[in-house]
This record gives sequence, structure tokens and C-alpha cells, in this order.
Amino acid sequence: MGELVVGTFLTLDGVMQAPGGPDEDRSDGFEHGGWLAPLSDDDLGRTVMAWMERSKALLLGRRTYEIFASYWPRFGDENPIAASLNHLPKHVATRTLGRLEWANSTVLSGEVPEAVAALKERTDGEIHVHGSGNLVQTLMPHDLIDEYRLRIAPVVLGSGRRLFADGAVPAGLELVESATSSTGVVMSTYRRAGEVRYGSF
Repeated sequence: MGELVVGTFLTLDGVMQAPGGPDEDRSDGFEHGGWLAPLSDDDLGRTVMAWMERSKALLLGRRTYEIFASYWPRFGDENPIAASLNHLPKHVATRTLGRLEWANSTVLSGEVPEAVAALKERTDGEIHVHGSGNLVQTLMPHDLIDEYRLRIAPVVLGSGRRLFADGAVPAGLELVESATSSTGVVMSTYRRAGEVRYGSF
């Protein structure tokens, strides 16, 4: 049985859109692309490589797939991140893409929640979701996400697509590890912990 792991970069106000570059994703008029790049350091690089080493498969939404597929195949195995991404099986949740050009890519067939549950059943190890905000929000209500690996940058943008958008399903999480990079990025891992508990002071 596989575990579904969401790994993403966020601003302090929860924006996940276009961390890597100005033109990565300008949809909805977003003009703050590249907000993570000045904060990249060896600490962040090590955590990304640690993610890659544990991944047995990728699950991506259409937009993230197109961004990755236009970039990573240009690099060979001498780039360790490219080597991992290019060789891993990639499952893409899309209704608009037909033929996928990036090696080892297949379209996830059927309704997304059921297809992802089946993917977890037949995968031994971690299935990683990078970016793919719409896909993640589709999976949340079905309790399919086992772990969140969030890298939260000391940046506030005020606009852009958020990981936990309005309408996110309430859920309890457990912090299992946390560290801070030399540039102030808080690198935390959370596992699902049932329902939200309520009380009063």
C-alpha cells in the first residue's frame, strides 16, 4: 500500500503559485512568480533531494505536468533532480491532455479519487504530488493525503493560488518534524491525524 505525499513550497500567506520563476505560471494575472528563488540554499536543496530519493511515483495535475515536462527533460542524469523526475512513473490527472510526451507518463483514467485510491493500492512506497493545487484540493475531501511536506518561505504576496483555499475540508494534522533553512524557510512535515478537535479556554 502506497502513501500519498504532498510536497510544496508556500508563502507565509499560503500561496503556492509559481515559486520557481517569473514565467512559471502567470495564470489569473499572477505577477509574483519566482518568489522562492532568492531563498534557495543548500538546506532547501538537501530536503528536495531527500524527497526525490523516497519517491516511487509521481502524481501530477495537468498544469504542473506541463510546467515540469517543458523543463526537466532538457537535463540529463547528471542533474540528480532531473534524473529522478525523468525516470519515475508519472500519473497525470487530466481530461484535456491526450498523448503525453514526457517519458514514463500516463493519464490517470477514471474519476480522480477512485483512480488515486487504486494507485495507492498498487504502489509500494511513496507517491509524490508536487504543486498541482487543484488536484490536491480534489483529493483532500476523500482523505487520500497521508502527509504534507511544506516548505514555508518568509514572504507574503497577498494573491495567488493557495494550497488550503476557501472551502478546504477541516482536518487534524500532526507535526512530525521541522527545521529552518539558512534563509528562514521553515521546512515542516505533517501527517494526517483524524478530525479537528475542539475545546474552550
